[in-house]
Amino acid sequence: MDEELRSLTERLRQESGGTADFERLAATDDAEVLAGVLTAPAQPLWARELAAFRLGSAGDRRAFETLVLLLNHRDPPRCASAAHALARLGDPRTARAAAALATNELRVAYALHPVRLLVDLRAPEAVPALITTLRRRLRPHDPYRRVALACVEGLGALADTRARPVLTEALAHPPLAEAAVHALARIPRQR
Repeated sequence: MDEELRSLTERLRQESGGTADFERLAATDDAEVLAGVLTAPAQPLWARELAAFRLGSAGDRRAFETLVLLLNHRDPPRCASAAHALARLGDPRTARAAAALATNELRVAYALHPVRLLVDLRAPEAVPALITTLRRRLRPHDPYRRVALACVEGLGALADTRARPVLTEALAHPPLAEAAVHALARIPRQR
């Protein structure tokens, strides 16, 4: 059992109260049972999250919609587990969905994990989405510094020359300056 699944299982065991239903769902290897949880009415959130995580981690695309919903959840551990499973899912829609969530200004408080997922995916949508999100975070008194920092670090990891202007702007923001210096150092100079 990988560490992410172990952590998720322990968190959801507590959330479910360790019921027999939880133990059955955690133990099953039947993908049809797991997929059934995603479509059955009145399933608790913990059950949907566990089923989606396990299916997504196994590459079963039936988990996609549920994982995207969880990626944008107000609870950071749910977002983190969804991002982990989406990174392993291999669904071509994932990068587009993560970019839409990362750039949705109405949901920017929940953009941290979509930003990190975009960096992990290294998809064509990643750099434009991170640039857009970071540029919006460079306003005075923006409260979403963690999102901005994730964008700066992600753009450095992606090392795309298109990020140079926005990273240069980030140098003027003390909470981001050091990370921006490191990110800029990773981007090749244009000749």
